[in-house]
Amino acid sequence: MNGDIFIEVGHYCCKKYGQGAEGDVFLSRKTDDGRIISVLSDGLGSGIKAGVLATLTATMAAKFVAEDMPPRKAARIIMKTLPVCKERGISYATFTLVDMDSQSQVKIIEYDNPAYLLFRQAAEPVLLEPLKRDLVVRRPAGSRRDHGGTATAMLSRAVMHYSEFEAKPGDRLIFFSDGVAQSGMGSRAYPLGWGIPRIQAHVMKLIQETPDISARKLAQAIVKEAESHDAYHAKDDITCAVIYFRKPRRLLLMTGPSIDPERDAEMAQIFRDFKGAKVLCGGTTASIISRELGRPIKVNLKNIDPSIPPASTMEGADLVTEGIITLGKVAELLENPATAERYRVNPATQLTELLLNSDCIEFVVGTKINEAHQDPTMPVELEIRRNIIKRIAGLLEEKYLKEIQIRFI
Repeated sequence: MNGDIFIEVGHYCCKKYGQGAEGDVFLSRKTDDGRIISVLSDGLGSGIKAGVLATLTATMAAKFVAEDMPPRKAARIIMKTLPVCKERGISYATFTLVDMDSQSQVKIIEYDNPAYLLFRQAAEPVLLEPLKRDLVVRRPAGSRRDHGGTATAMLSRAVMHYSEFEAKPGDRLIFFSDGVAQSGMGSRAYPLGWGIPRIQAHVMKLIQETPDISARKLAQAIVKEAESHDAYHAKDDITCAVIYFRKPRRLLLMTGPSIDPERDAEMAQIFRDFKGAKVLCGGTTASIISRELGRPIKVNLKNIDPSIPPASTMEGADLVTEGIITLGKVAELLENPATAERYRVNPATQLTELLLNSDCIEFVVGTKINEAHQDPTMPVELEIRRNIIKRIAGLLEEKYLKEIQIRFI
């Protein structure tokens, strides 16, 4: 991220109906020098075998490029390494590889996935078409024998597409597997599938209706629409990834009292002066801020969930929750985003949404130990506050590519 642009990466997937595993794989990682590498690979067919081949392809691509190998060289090595289906004469996996540096320079390699879409935000969203160059790779494709029994090596010709551009604030890069483009194929509405032109129009409409839609929400909306074309019985794996270049969204999460009560005023000042969304986790924390700033707290008894203590409201706070139990559930939701509990409405899911929709997250953690959490009769998984915050921060940084800062007070 440079000072003006944060790179938000989000994706959503739906496996083929009746399959126990996904045949599409999306990987994204951040390197030590600030580059972000994202790969979407579609394994041939569906199920476990397709998933293994897609994972192999995506992992190789991400690793090669992360180690400063030029994307074009990495793509050529991958193409020469991956096996070719003898019956169909095609690769066992396709891929889209995106390499972005901290100055918003973007390089893309595509092989047999539908072409990516690039929307630039202006008065109205504009669909751009960057110049693409063909990269041709010849690779072994088995052998054949003549009438005399002599074997001759066969070569297949694979064509990749390479493009590069400088991203601007508001740009959205959208790429997906053929399960999106071919959704609805054979139906009365889409006999040849949804198709790229209709996808472009649908994405344009989504962006116009919700200009600030997050990468994750946009990817989900595209996949859900594609899934609906087959009456929610997907005929193929459906995966969409969105990369959104935008101004960073900031969030402050404050939890726990300071070890020194004389620093309560300092905590209140940090809360008051922060520019962005603000969350208070813990009854003692909320009471301190309420007392120091003269802002009353009201318990919100709507959407009561017996598994999570209720939230409260306070002027200037986007969310006020209980502490350890809620934070523990947030960590579980971040680790397993597909869990059914993700769709319940309670303080834990609300906090998870706030965290995922933010880019730069600052944790202010009080270091006074709450005696209630040292009770030996309490569950083992009820971790001390500072440890659970480190766990959440690690997940946000490594799995969701957020910018994280932790301050202990």
